[in-house]
Amino acid sequence: MNGRYSTFLLIMLIVGPGLLGCSKPPEGKIIITEQEFFLRQDSSHAYVVDARGKIQNVGNVDVKRIVLTGYCRSCDDALAPGRWMGAGEDRTSDQKAVVGYLSVGEQAEFTFRGVAFIYQLVPEPPAQLPDAMEVIIESFETIR
Repeated sequence: MNGRYSTFLLIMLIVGPGLLGCSKPPEGKIIITEQEFFLRQDSSHAYVVDARGKIQNVGNVDVKRIVLTGYCRSCDDALAPGRWMGAGEDRTSDQKAVVGYLSVGEQAEFTFRGVAFIYQLVPEPPAQLPDAMEVIIESFETIR
């Protein structure tokens, strides 16, 4: 009986710390709670779609340096009169929003410019905004 007990304790001493060390580390999770796209006139014939909204930290740790940007999935890659063009892969600082710090449960507002562009032949705003636009969270860092 003593041999079995000693063997069990020895196994627990070897395996136990490994099992406890495999626990999942706390994760940050950010969600977009509101997003809105709106039209802005850039020049007499040019119009731009900008974005604003709110994000919330629904994870179990604080996060910092949250980078957001927008994509127009239904836009073209090249500028042509009367057709919407999306921002390219290389974004300027105006085409991103950075939220510095967000504690657990907290919300923050964001705004950025230049999700989509259109050049009109006549100085009138376009009839409608592009169909498939979205705000995405590019990156964030967790605080431990």
